[in-house]
Amino acid sequence: MKLSRRTILQGAGSLPFAIASLRTGASAQSAPVAAPGTEVPPILFVHGNGDYDALWMTTLWRMESNGIARDRMMAINFTDPNARSDDKVEQANRSSTEDQRRELAAAIAELKRRTGAARVALVGSSRGGYAIRNVIKNGGAGDVSHAVLCGTPNHGVFATDDQPNNEFNGRGVFLRGLNEGESEVTPGVAFLTLRSDGMDKYAQADGRFIGKPGTPTGVTNEGPELKGATNLVLGALDHREVAFHPRAFREIYKFIAGREPARIAIVPEPAVRLSGLVTGTPGGVSTNRPVAGATVDIFRVDPETGERKGGALHSAKTGADGRWGPAQVDPAWSLEFVLASPDTPTTHIYRSPFPRSSDVVHLRAARPLGPADKDAGAVVIMSRPRGYFGLPRDVVLFDGKEPADVKPGVPTDAAATLRLPASEVGRNIVAEFGEERIVARAWPAQENRIAVAELTY
Repeated sequence: MKLSRRTILQGAGSLPFAIASLRTGASAQSAPVAAPGTEVPPILFVHGNGDYDALWMTTLWRMESNGIARDRMMAINFTDPNARSDDKVEQANRSSTEDQRRELAAAIAELKRRTGAARVALVGSSRGGYAIRNVIKNGGAGDVSHAVLCGTPNHGVFATDDQPNNEFNGRGVFLRGLNEGESEVTPGVAFLTLRSDGMDKYAQADGRFIGKPGTPTGVTNEGPELKGATNLVLGALDHREVAFHPRAFREIYKFIAGREPARIAIVPEPAVRLSGLVTGTPGGVSTNRPVAGATVDIFRVDPETGERKGGALHSAKTGADGRWGPAQVDPAWSLEFVLASPDTPTTHIYRSPFPRSSDVVHLRAARPLGPADKDAGAVVIMSRPRGYFGLPRDVVLFDGKEPADVKPGVPTDAAATLRLPASEVGRNIVAEFGEERIVARAWPAQENRIAVAELTY
């Protein structure tokens, strides 16, 4: 049976309203319907491959804006978020499926301890859904009430007979183990999958999105769906947006709470307190391992020019735990974070105002200046961590033009780079995505500095 309904949401972006298609098999488990006022279970958010818990910041803010207490939510930060090429062979700074299962099981136990709850709800983006399914299938079902899998490639990014120990292979050992049986979900846990209608780069029939153009992957747009789950299609959202977009938030909240959210918009706090973690890329691999000895300076900047308004609001040097903060800021202030981390470029990160407090404002230095930058007087990067740039789907303007290094069609790029001549060092650069607008300054590359306009939405 296939039912259709129109999903109308408030929120950011230039996307048209999407048609959300609900698919449930005869054996699908429905989420428990909570009566108004019923307490929502504690929620643990699980990031994807190469990512970190900071991606859930806007989701946490939306949950708080709907009355979910901050201390009843948690977002895991996997030590080594990148998967191994072969799940059975150790790789420096990369994790196995068992590593992730073990870390997630410990996080579940900690959230239960902290809240006194018997069961928690789990929400995962992409690879994070693998860890969720692995925990539930292998002894953790009694600890989990709900499992929401957002863009998780449940039947693989590819499904071929080679690379049998690659966890992203739908015909590989790991996913065959998770998907065996008539139902692909574990009884006693309510499962929801959220997927894109053709705009997820990891659910494509053609291998060009994984570096093998013209080679069939063996998977389809429907790859994230599971037999026995409630499977929801969120229209033209991309691989990350099906976890972090306002539309995704609505479905996540409704499934766990059993009712519509009172609001989609984030409610600002009168005073904002920020803190976070500095992490690094040992051997060129992104990790969530703390970096000691990094300095973090925060400045208030003019939202129209990017120029600093006074001295540093906060200055800190990280210890062994890699933490910085807390810093007190106004929810209306545009900010510049200056990160000086050992053996990396000094990174000037420009951010939109933070409407609410957060302890997951994590900072990672920009990639080193490379051969492509050798003639540049300044390098400025426009970054969108919670989604990709889709052309012509989105309004994407970088210094007044659509970025030349963003490919049209299925959204695949989360960053664009602008290289300026030395004569333009010091001028302002405007980064625009939808209705979000950030003004950065071009810093001299010869001083080993890079500017990043980091989008929040």
